[in-house]
Amino acid sequence: MDFILQNLPTIFALMATGVFAGLLAGLLGVGGGIVIVPVLYFLFQAFGVSPESAMVIATATSLATIVPTSISSIRAHRKKGNVDFTLLKLWAGFILLGVLVGSYLVTIVNGQWLTVLFGVIATLSAINMLLGSKKAIFNSLPGTTGQSFMGSSVGLFSSMVGIGGGTLTVPMLTFCNYPAHKAVGTAAAVGLLISLPAAITMLVIGVTPPDAPFGTFGLVNLVGFICIVPLTVLFAPIGANIASKLDAQKLKRVFAVVLLITGIRMLAQLII
Repeated sequence: MDFILQNLPTIFALMATGVFAGLLAGLLGVGGGIVIVPVLYFLFQAFGVSPESAMVIATATSLATIVPTSISSIRAHRKKGNVDFTLLKLWAGFILLGVLVGSYLVTIVNGQWLTVLFGVIATLSAINMLLGSKKAIFNSLPGTTGQSFMGSSVGLFSSMVGIGGGTLTVPMLTFCNYPAHKAVGTAAAVGLLISLPAAITMLVIGVTPPDAPFGTFGLVNLVGFICIVPLTVLFAPIGANIASKLDAQKLKRVFAVVLLITGIRMLAQLII
């Protein structure tokens, strides 16, 4: 009991992260990872964790939280027929290969490199949201070789920065003239293919940093997982309900600006 009381500020902050991520997921349809990683990155530092350790733990913990939320999302999209299982069968092996390589790299590289990678991906994602272009660049998906590169790239980079499938998969597919609703539904399934093996790898072979926050096993902060997941699931429908009464496009632009500032700030922290 004393242990819990001593760490109440951290627990409340992690719970607030779950509420924030759930509301934004419902409001804007964005994946939790793109929200959870930067929040945990700065939150852990506020409690005395080094930037390098904060980034690897934020990455692993984010991936763990994506597992249950992606399962829920897959069920919803599958009922609507928006999950392309044919594409998933083709991509699954390549995604898994990318995830295993990416997950292993997280356990051995300096967290600064992961911060740079996340900062770049967050900045590019924000620019893509702000421009709002839905126009396809290609007429269709490439052949097997091209798709193998797409799948392995999604697995590699997503597992290295703690995000699900949506941030990279949806733009990739829509740029190839793939139906937007199916891209979103299929990306939910890609998120599970990424998050489950990545989280297990980082939990089992990751070495806990000496300055890690309490409740960290391997590289996954299980206290964060326990605090974030139920609240994310609880508040996502509330966010969706609020979104139906507000201008979702304006909200998305506001989030894109915040994400852009966050990405730039993470990059700047390494320079300044």
